[in-house]
Amino acid sequence: MSKVLVMDHPLIQHKIGILRRTDTGTKDFRALISEIAMLECYEATRDLKLSDVEIETPICKATVKELSGKKLAIVPILRAGLGMVDGMLTMIPAAKVGHIGLYRDPESLKPVEYYCKLPDDCSEREVFVVDPMLATGGSCIAAIQMLKDKGVGHIHLMCIIAAPEGIEAMQNAHPDVDIIVGAKDERLNEHGYIVPGLGDAGDRIFGTK
Repeated sequence: MSKVLVMDHPLIQHKIGILRRTDTGTKDFRALISEIAMLECYEATRDLKLSDVEIETPICKATVKELSGKKLAIVPILRAGLGMVDGMLTMIPAAKVGHIGLYRDPESLKPVEYYCKLPDDCSEREVFVVDPMLATGGSCIAAIQMLKDKGVGHIHLMCIIAAPEGIEAMQNAHPDVDIIVGAKDERLNEHGYIVPGLGDAGDRIFGTK
C-alpha cells in the first residue's frame, strides 16, 4: 500500500489556515498556493538520491553532494494544479513540466479528459502529479493512469488538502503511488466538496466562479 505523508510543518499548517478563509482574496490565495507547494516540495524530495562529486572551491578540492538518479518532472492537473507549479520550480528549477487537462462532470462527478502534453522523456523521470484538492480522487486516479499508460513508472501525488475518501480511492486504484498532502480533512459533502475544505481551488486561484 502507498505511503500517505501528511505535512505537520508549522509554516504549512499556518498558510493552509489562511488559505481556507472566505475573506482571503485571489492575489493572496494564489501566492499561498505557490508557497505551500514550495514547502511541500521541500519535504517531499527529502529521499532523493545523492552522489559524491569532486569539485574545486576557491580554497581547495572538495567532495560535495549532488542529486543523482532520475531527473524530475512536474505534471499539474489543469487548471487548479497550475497554481502549484511555480512554487515547485523555485525548489527544482531544472524540472520539466507536463500538463494533463481533466474536468469533473457535475452530474456523475467522474473526470473527463480534454488535454495531455508531457515531456518526451517523461517515462525516464520521477514525476510529481500536483493538484491542490484530492476530493473524490477521480481526477487524480485518471491522470495517474494516463501517465502509466504512457510508460511512466515513478509517480508521486502532491495535494494541499485531501478528503479521507479521496485518499482511500487513490490507494485502491494506485497502491504504488505515494501521496503527499498538507492537510487531511474530515469528509466529502453530498456535492463532492471537501469539508471543511476551502471551496473551489481553481475558481479561487484564477478569480472565476
